[in-house]
Amino acid sequence: MAKIVILGSGGFGLSLAIVAEHCGHNVTVWSKFQSEIDDIRSHGEHVQKLPGVPISESIAMTSDISCIKGCDILLFGIPSSFVRSVAREAAPYIDDHMVVVNTGKGLEEGSLKTLSEVISEEIKTDKLVVLSGPSHAEEVARCVPTTIVAASSNHGAAELVQREFGNSYLRIYLNDDVKGCEIGGALKNIIALCVGICDGLGYGDNTKAALMTRGIHEIARLGKACGADTATFSGLTGIGDLIVTCTSMHSRNRRAGILIGQGVSPEEAVKRVGTVEGYFCCKAAYQLAKSVGVELPITEQLNKILFNGGDVRAALGALMNRPQNYEEI
Repeated sequence: MAKIVILGSGGFGLSLAIVAEHCGHNVTVWSKFQSEIDDIRSHGEHVQKLPGVPISESIAMTSDISCIKGCDILLFGIPSSFVRSVAREAAPYIDDHMVVVNTGKGLEEGSLKTLSEVISEEIKTDKLVVLSGPSHAEEVARCVPTTIVAASSNHGAAELVQREFGNSYLRIYLNDDVKGCEIGGALKNIIALCVGICDGLGYGDNTKAALMTRGIHEIARLGKACGADTATFSGLTGIGDLIVTCTSMHSRNRRAGILIGQGVSPEEAVKRVGTVEGYFCCKAAYQLAKSVGVELPITEQLNKILFNGGDVRAALGALMNRPQNYEEI
């Protein structure tokens, strides 16, 4: 039995707490907000994030971050914009034997770093693992069969995560391409926002298929420029995560995109839906692409829509009217 601490009491953090408890581990969930803990305990569930999913009393919950002391696995289930501050707060309680796991998907605005790179700057460890793939919290928490990836340069740390979290409904593969897994996980949210916009405009399956196919190519192009293995984008953290995020109403990115396509402002859409990682990632991804000399036409058009008052129909027209060319695979 391992001692596992999960930072973040949102949907995905709680879903992995449920997984860890099912695997027989000692589980503690930390939240910065005692009011959120009180609400979960009062209702026996997270009403907003995981309605209808009971949170067992055997899963400890606390707002005291010193709960990290002595744990075997420390897992970050934090929105991307708060990863650095929480990592900094957690750092004094980390020791050498702990495996640190990141589940967030995004790029840090300003630094343009992946979230594992952000964590590495705040926490000195050689046992950092990225857990990523097509895994809606709403389904993981309900034991729906799911496959994901544990990626790390430390094979032993990745194997530990695979062993301690894997069970009859959560299958975990190993991968050593951390950069590729994180680029795929971050940029798929951008494409899902675009797919949602087209859904909101009333476009059909042809448009969605085009965006997803050209989207994964765009993601792989940036990944390759950043040193990733292009084969990674054919796997769970690439096309797999893209499919689930673009096609499901569990996806906050897709839901926000639908609202934008229906005429709601991007700011209001994000306010209504909640955490929309593609919104926060888009500007960073566009800037990262420019810094490495890579063209990302879909991301560029979304950046105009989100931050420069761009028109959604004009953006699609700009993509459709680009110079004709050979298909690049």
